[in-house]
Amino acid sequence: MTDVDAFANVADLPGVEEAVADARKAVDRLLGHRILRRRSAEVSTESALRGARASAVLEGESVTMDELRSAVEGHAAPVVQGSLRVSAELGSLAETWRKAPRQVLARLHVLAAAGLVDEPSLGRPRTDGDDVSDPLGLGAAPSPAEVSQRLDALCDLLVRPSKAPALVIAALVHGELLTLRPFGVADGVIARAAQRLTFVARGLDPKSLTAPEVGHLELVAEYPDALRAYASGTSEGLVQWVRHCADATVAAARDSQAICEAYLRG
Repeated sequence: MTDVDAFANVADLPGVEEAVADARKAVDRLLGHRILRRRSAEVSTESALRGARASAVLEGESVTMDELRSAVEGHAAPVVQGSLRVSAELGSLAETWRKAPRQVLARLHVLAAAGLVDEPSLGRPRTDGDDVSDPLGLGAAPSPAEVSQRLDALCDLLVRPSKAPALVIAALVHGELLTLRPFGVADGVIARAAQRLTFVARGLDPKSLTAPEVGHLELVAEYPDALRAYASGTSEGLVQWVRHCADATVAAARDSQAICEAYLRG
């Protein structure tokens, strides 16, 4: 990702525009739900919990929604607690994400990996010899030197203007972070949070009512293959990944729509 607007280059690939339109339509339908006029904060909170649970499950932790609600009171595995902390703080990070994405990624690691790594390692990219967790079975991760170079390029792109839709930018951020696994621990939680954060910061879902993590869990059978397709770097692979992220967003919007309907029924 070294072009002036590499995000827009991907947005122009055949098949991407249709995928973006499907996701946008699903999110817009959700945003038009009448319950949101008075209970949007509650929907956002419930969506955040469901997203935290989905991300923890994708990271290899078995946890139900009931167990997660108990975890809010402080009793849960470190991965679950980390996912909850990330989800709770996302709303306050959107403005910084636009200006200093590297700073936000470090903060996300501090939140996600507390209790999983030694304190001096929190917020710091991995170095040679560090273990790299791989709950999705993606295979060997790039070297720390390559991670540093590509992470710099990604963060540079994120602070530049782009004509690409939010869905495309969010998908590419997610794909790049999970391909790089820059910290070695809790990278999946961070990558999925970065996708959601991009939705908020770029205006697709400004109130964070959808939980794309839920969509990725629903489509978990496709998730690792789509990530491998992204990592291939081919045009076809990039399109496959963006379409997967669009499908996950549609599923997430449908899940949040169900939350709205439940509140409407009382």
